[in-house]
Amino acid sequence: MRALLIGDIVGKGGRHAVRQLLPALKKEFNLGFVIANAENSAGGAGLTEECAMELKGCGVDAITTGDHVWDQKEFSGQIGRLPFVLRPANFSARQPGAGSAVFKAQDGTEIAVIDVIGRVFVGTPSDCPFAACDRILAELGPRCKVIFVDIHAEATSEKQAIGRYLDGRVTAVFGTHTHVATADERILPGGTAFQCDLGMVGSRESILGRDIGAVLQRFSTGMPARFKVVDTDIMLNGAVVEFNPVTGKATKIERVLRYCPS
Repeated sequence: MRALLIGDIVGKGGRHAVRQLLPALKKEFNLGFVIANAENSAGGAGLTEECAMELKGCGVDAITTGDHVWDQKEFSGQIGRLPFVLRPANFSARQPGAGSAVFKAQDGTEIAVIDVIGRVFVGTPSDCPFAACDRILAELGPRCKVIFVDIHAEATSEKQAIGRYLDGRVTAVFGTHTHVATADERILPGGTAFQCDLGMVGSRESILGRDIGAVLQRFSTGMPARFKVVDTDIMLNGAVVEFNPVTGKATKIERVLRYCPS
């Protein structure tokens, strides 16, 4: 069985690219499940119910998020109606939404998805992601063999540490947040697929999906600048993980890069 993991979706251009490219990707890889990080899908900052439902309608089965999950103020009152959308499990328990969920693939396979956020260089209050994963895995028990973990973090060392910590206990650990795809995809010794960062669904002619000129102005002068989202020339970064649905072990991980035709 194969699952597609899609990197951070940026703005309406990113959503458009998913809508355009996902049907062909499903056929090409014979996909059974699709997970996407969509915390930047609403105007480049946050998520809304409308955006989440649009992505669901495009064929995304599960949506993960991160430090920008509450950037759209109304979303805290919407996430409870969206069981396929997760917020980091190591956020305060007083925050709305869930940090993990069990889904059913088209063939009936149960697939658990866990969303956690890193604590190194991120700056968002959170509890220990390692402890959060331990807690959720204990709750899942042996009944669910296929488990995917999104570690939304800045530091590659922290992402690698989570991957090693969970090796053999989950099907895949994939990183999001930096918007730059890493070339370190591999199957770890215990049978867990790993990649530090999936990348983004955003403009090639941008800096992390934002207007190049504005970002250069900010870095070169230190003065504030409005980072406009670039919605043209979109690329889709992600990875396809092949796994055994009986054992939950990954057998292959392949980076995916596609360009939106329009």
